[in-house]
Amino acid sequence: MPLYSYTAKTADGQTKTGTKEIASEIELAHWLRQENLFLTSAQEQELGQTTKKTPGWRRSFSFSLKHISLVEKMMFTQNLAVMIGAGLPFNRALDALGAQTKNKYFTQVIGQVNESVRKGTMLGDALAKFPKVFNELFVNMVKVGEASGSLEKVLKILAFQMKKDSELLSRVRGALIYPSVIVVAMFGIGILMMIMVVPKLSQVFKEMKTDLPLSTRTIMAVSNFLSQHWLIGLLLVLAVIIAGRFALKTKPGRHYFDWTILRLPIFGPISQKINAGRFALTLGSLIESAVPIVQGLNIVAGTLTNTCFSTSLKAAAEAVQQGLPLSQCLSPYANFYPPMVIQMIEVGEETGALGEVLKRLSDFYEEEVTNITKGLAAIIEPVLMVVIGIAVGFFAIAMLQPMYSLMESM
Repeated sequence: MPLYSYTAKTADGQTKTGTKEIASEIELAHWLRQENLFLTSAQEQELGQTTKKTPGWRRSFSFSLKHISLVEKMMFTQNLAVMIGAGLPFNRALDALGAQTKNKYFTQVIGQVNESVRKGTMLGDALAKFPKVFNELFVNMVKVGEASGSLEKVLKILAFQMKKDSELLSRVRGALIYPSVIVVAMFGIGILMMIMVVPKLSQVFKEMKTDLPLSTRTIMAVSNFLSQHWLIGLLLVLAVIIAGRFALKTKPGRHYFDWTILRLPIFGPISQKINAGRFALTLGSLIESAVPIVQGLNIVAGTLTNTCFSTSLKAAAEAVQQGLPLSQCLSPYANFYPPMVIQMIEVGEETGALGEVLKRLSDFYEEEVTNITKGLAAIIEPVLMVVIGIAVGFFAIAMLQPMYSLMESM
């Protein structure tokens, strides 16, 4: 039976080394888990055999494209959970995942994480070095899993959350493709009409020497500007886009944008349900992983994209820390959270099953969002057709009205 020298970690991050005569590395990992230790690396000590060393990873990232999709992170998390559950040590699991990943940047990130773990760093701390890849929720959940000895379970929860986010994103994108194509096409046709058709009609109207209605003069002025000053128009559009992006990076600008989204007729209720469901699922998972509720609220606040929700959760965390129940702390923000959320939280607090109640609440809102997004295209298309019809009607009336006026005067 081979002899292995190993390096392992305790739940509080202390490094332990030793040797064990055992049949395989997987059985070694299982044995260590029974001893409340996590295997980080192992080397067989039989004569004539050496363990392959993982090559060093370059420190500098030479790739300009540093995007990692949600699906790639979900697959990484899901596969890591399976490998850890099978008893593989972290370094072998990360080696395998780095080799499987097609994204070169992600391969380098995994390699850097693997190198840190091999040197004795806890997995959560190693992941925290890449905040643009692994967000605060991911890192904190991994740390909780390491501390409680339930890392496999935590990784499965994270993979499940990312799967749901990916499915939602795909549904929303799918519903918006057709309306987006129509809008772009109509803008393109409108610009061509302004540049090529309206100038010819404007010349006819000038020869008619008749008073033109305000709508016609407005369209002619826009057409004249686009025809003669198209470069200025292009620069103005770019300036608006840049100014908008800059405003969204400021706290007041982002808060106003998120506040506006919540009040839009179609997208407001969808955004509210998405954020409420994500809040419930994440906080419920954290509570079930034995994370204190105040810490959990702060973690969730850092993961929600809508600043109205994140700001309310930070305020609620401060109030909970002073001894108030969560349901009471969220009551002043009833315009953000549907009444059902606050009522269910109150029930969970009374029964002592807040984590379970929150996860059931997230299931409810997930189904609600799924049903809404499935019919999103059917809702948007009639509204879009009405808007396009109004625009086309305005243009047609503005261009034809002077001709009818001239015919009536003859």
